[in-house]
Amino acid sequence: MKETLCSNALFGIVLCAAAWQAGVWVNKKLRTPLAHPLLVGIVLAAGFLTVFDIPLAWFQQGGQIINLLLAPATAALGLSVWRQRAVLRQNFWPVVLGCSAGSAVNALAVNGLCRLLALDAALTKSLLPRSVTTPIAVALSEQGGGLPPVTTICVLFTGILGAVAAPFLVRLFRLETEPVAAGVAIGTSSHAIGTTAALQLGEVQGAMSSVSIGVAGLLTALLALVW
Repeated sequence: MKETLCSNALFGIVLCAAAWQAGVWVNKKLRTPLAHPLLVGIVLAAGFLTVFDIPLAWFQQGGQIINLLLAPATAALGLSVWRQRAVLRQNFWPVVLGCSAGSAVNALAVNGLCRLLALDAALTKSLLPRSVTTPIAVALSEQGGGLPPVTTICVLFTGILGAVAAPFLVRLFRLETEPVAAGVAIGTSSHAIGTTAALQLGEVQGAMSSVSIGVAGLLTALLALVW
């Protein structure tokens, strides 16, 4: 009976949707960045699979379909960019330079820590694109000889951490009056997941964060050639 109900793509899709809706509900009730809907959804979905002893392969049939929607969902962020095109024109070079600095710091930090901890080249290639959106990160990891599953986990963790910490860091560094800087910082460091937090801060922050996803992805791809 369990196999009949769960060993199909519909099960994975329904579980993802239900876990997300539950995460949104928890987030609204608790009103804290720590209860990010994605984080709550992951915990609930993982707990459901564990409690009912459902093989991950069954869930992944539907999960892979959800994964295919990541690229168009990221592209849809372009709408906010279009609405704020005047702001982008006025701040073109600050955005480019901010993304460049963020991407360079990420690459240097990952490469330096991997050398310090004596990690092999495969892990270094897996960790390098952790701050860019999943489709780009996985492609860079595969082409560089990294481990795509490790890359996916690191990208997910980085994005959730960015989404949770973004509101606090914006206040800490007093960026409430600097929406462009806040958006660039969030998008460069925590890709599309972090951009959800940027959109909650304001449309300018969300638009600049969306632009930064693409710019940081391109710069990280170039940096990956060096390392």
